[in-house]
Amino acid sequence: MKAPFLKFAPYMQAQSNLASQAVRPQLPAVTISRETAAGAVTIAKMVAERLDREEESDDRCPWAVFDRNLAEEVLQDHDLPTKLKQYMPEDARSPVDDVLEEILGLHPSQWTLVQHTTETILRLATLGNVVLVGMGANLITAKLKHVLHVRLVAPLEQRLRHAEQYYQLNPKDAVDFVRKHDMARRRYVRRYFSAEIEDPLGYHLTINTGQVTFAEAARIIAEGVAGLRSGLKQKAALAAIKADQETAAGEKQDFHA
Repeated sequence: MKAPFLKFAPYMQAQSNLASQAVRPQLPAVTISRETAAGAVTIAKMVAERLDREEESDDRCPWAVFDRNLAEEVLQDHDLPTKLKQYMPEDARSPVDDVLEEILGLHPSQWTLVQHTTETILRLATLGNVVLVGMGANLITAKLKHVLHVRLVAPLEQRLRHAEQYYQLNPKDAVDFVRKHDMARRRYVRRYFSAEIEDPLGYHLTINTGQVTFAEAARIIAEGVAGLRSGLKQKAALAAIKADQETAAGEKQDFHA
């Protein structure tokens, strides 16, 4: 299972180095929810590349994107076989099928797999410098102040054209593809998080990629992350000052004692 994750080796090594620091800085993270064929995968990669270019620190941690590969990370996290990936769609599966397949030993229950996914998303978001696409990541990390939540939308006509080009579909299949995946993601969020995926209150930013290019959308998101990072650095600096003051006060007390 490790081979697909070789490209994440620099990210994991940098995270390991940060963990050894006396005061580990909190790194920002991004979640992206999307309408089908609104450009999420392409934009997520552009965001990561842009943020990597803008980070000037010598001990910087490279950004990583988890989208279709998130299921593989979940399975690796929980020592589960790769064959279970087929049972982890971004959809709410039929309860009857789910129970029957669990009884037959084909896979753990869908609720168990969603719980594993939640744990992995929280772990990655806490590490930071990740872009998490889909799987209700914005809802899972809603209480984490260092995470920027983005929703990507676009006019249906444009999304259909993009689906035809990106997935090499004919017009009829593109319509079926977009409708199927939009409905599946809506069901997934409703079933497992009791929420509506379109609810604007779940996001800091909603970007219409019918009005801006993918590159422009990536720039907007990166600027939002820059603002988050600035706030996190200020918070870390204040924490370091407070820690130094407490240490100095303790040493002074020991001296007088």
